[in-house]
Amino acid sequence: MTRKAWIAGLSGLSLTDAERDFFAASKPFGFILFGRNVGSDTQLAALCAELASFADGGTTIPIFIDQEGGRVRRLRPPLAPHLPAGEVLGAAYARDPAAGLRAAHLHGQILAASLRRYGINADCIPCLDLAVDGAHSVIGDRAMSGDPDAVAALGRAMAEAAMANGVLAVMKHLPGHGRAMVDSHLDLPRLGLSREELGARDARPFALLADLPAAMTAHILFEAIDPDRPATLSPRVIDEVIRNGIGFDGLLMTDDISMKALKAPVGDSAGLAIAAGCDIVLHCNGDLAEMRDVAAAVPVLSGRAAERAERARAIAAPGRAVLDIDELLSEYQQLVSPGA
Repeated sequence: MTRKAWIAGLSGLSLTDAERDFFAASKPFGFILFGRNVGSDTQLAALCAELASFADGGTTIPIFIDQEGGRVRRLRPPLAPHLPAGEVLGAAYARDPAAGLRAAHLHGQILAASLRRYGINADCIPCLDLAVDGAHSVIGDRAMSGDPDAVAALGRAMAEAAMANGVLAVMKHLPGHGRAMVDSHLDLPRLGLSREELGARDARPFALLADLPAAMTAHILFEAIDPDRPATLSPRVIDEVIRNGIGFDGLLMTDDISMKALKAPVGDSAGLAIAAGCDIVLHCNGDLAEMRDVAAAVPVLSGRAAERAERARAIAAPGRAVLDIDELLSEYQQLVSPGA
């Protein structure tokens, strides 16, 4: 694999000439789409087809999106069906665990079907952060439960269903974002949990799903573990907590490196994230000047990072799939809204 260790956003509904030339030269591992990149069904399919053309010969390039359900969804009706936030799956599981797991499986299938019809083949799901009373709403109803074992069971069902249908799943946000009291898009959350407290609850869903192929870090400062560097930039958190404590040996990508929780220029943060042990840097905002700095700061994928990236990339199916999801939706709605 000759790709560089970063994932690129883009500025609009189609690539500019400058983006096209830059992506061809800088060879990002993949791309990520946001609402600003989504117009119509034909536009989105054409954009994804052009992004797919940047793949090395005989391979597939991952095209990521955040499509969880609830308020975190880049594709909206009629481009994709509305699915509820994660807490609805947790409520279904609390009523009937078997029904809740089936709903989570269908959730993953419906997401995959909705994305693959356009050529999107990677989704930043499941959100495994715990529901915590009094925490900031940035996670809020995205959390499936406050019970780590329930979150892990539901997350596995969702992730495995998506991957069985050609969509790479990226669990988030390691080692746990649910307790954060501020939004890491805007400022740096600080938590005083000990390593033992973190492992007993917040990190437990990730440990139970440590065999999944890809995960995203949290921009959170765990003061008792590393008082100076947030998890994304901390060799101590990545080595001692994520790799050895949680036991995750898959592809580790940063949350968006341009979020305001990280105070350094994006190029500096990108280099620090790689030095700390992240495999891939995610840059989302489509700012070409920032992307040039990120691309210059990261290496070509090699060694263990390249092996992890290849395992993850192999799950992301090429091309478009048009699947009939009406029957899946009918069963899903009965499970999450019984008696409705």
